[in-house]
Amino acid sequence: MERKKLLQEVDSIIEYYCEGCFIKSTLQKEHSKTYAHRFCIEKCTIGEKLKEVGKRLT
Repeated sequence: MERKKLLQEVDSIIEYYCEGCFIKSTLQKEHSKTYAHRFCIEKCTIGEKLKEVGKRLT
């Protein structure tokens, strides 16, 4: 049950903050999709939050 709650939390974070993100779409256009993804994982505060939730999943 805990796993399901954590996955719902990840989904809600992505839906609220990441969908339609101006920074991500700009980086994809100017550089590449991989570059934007790496930025989100390493430098974005929301990416940090997602990593924290992900650690609780494992």
